[in-house]
Amino acid sequence: MQPWLVGLVWTDYRLAVLLTVIFPLILLVWAFICKSDSIQLLLTIYWRVASLLVITVYLMIAAIPIAFISGFLARILIPIGLWFWVDLNEELDELPDRNPLKFVFTAWRWAITVYCGLGLVNQVSSLPCSILPQTELLKNSVCSLWLEAPYQFREFFHANTRPSFLGFLGIVGLAIYMGYLGHFVLVRLGKQGRSASGH
Repeated sequence: MQPWLVGLVWTDYRLAVLLTVIFPLILLVWAFICKSDSIQLLLTIYWRVASLLVITVYLMIAAIPIAFISGFLARILIPIGLWFWVDLNEELDELPDRNPLKFVFTAWRWAITVYCGLGLVNQVSSLPCSILPQTELLKNSVCSLWLEAPYQFREFFHANTRPSFLGFLGIVGLAIYMGYLGHFVLVRLGKQGRSASGH
């Protein structure tokens, strides 16, 4: 295992905590305090889309191969969810340029977009893990490297819970997520288009 690859994967996870959890949580509280409806709605949409990352972590704890696909998909869907809505983008543009919340939110939106783009490139080498049997996945040095951070997450938050049960929760969560995504693409998108408000 190349040391640079180990460092790259762990840096990816650290940035994920910072950009996909801490910053958007702070921004959501800030938007709520400032009563910025457009940013609140965009962040609500973000959390719905980004829940796929949480699902991926639970799948990885149980070393379920499909986790490598769900993690890859999350990095595609997150930027789409943040930039797709025409009405929210227009409302955001109408906010004063000197508005600090607008500035920080815009900077974060660009930062997480770049992070997801680079993360897609970084994760390409792990995609073959998604078609390996679980036993081979665990023996593969590249695949097992991506599982180390989820294992530490389990030790911290779910030390007394079996990985198989957490994996089951991940599978249920993934089924619900894909059902919601399918409903949005096949039904809601045709009705509301790129309007988050549906008008």
